[in-house]
Amino acid sequence: MIPLSMVNPGQKVQIVQIRGGRGFVSKLANMGFYPGVIIEVVSNRNGPLIIARDEIRLGLGYGMAHRIFVRPLN
Repeated sequence: MIPLSMVNPGQKVQIVQIRGGRGFVSKLANMGFYPGVIIEVVSNRNGPLIIARDEIRLGLGYGMAHRIFVRPLN
């Protein structure tokens, strides 16, 4: 289990745990990002980290991405 902020662009991962307050967790869940979901890191360079799930793209700040723990998929 690693923080989402450490994942390279183009890699697919599964969300394992989201550490944060109720507002942060529910906001992500309402957009379709919750434990068990498979996502792809689109960009992890300077600026926001961009993740994708199906047709949804979401930009996250480094602090937010560091509180989302994922498991890399092979």
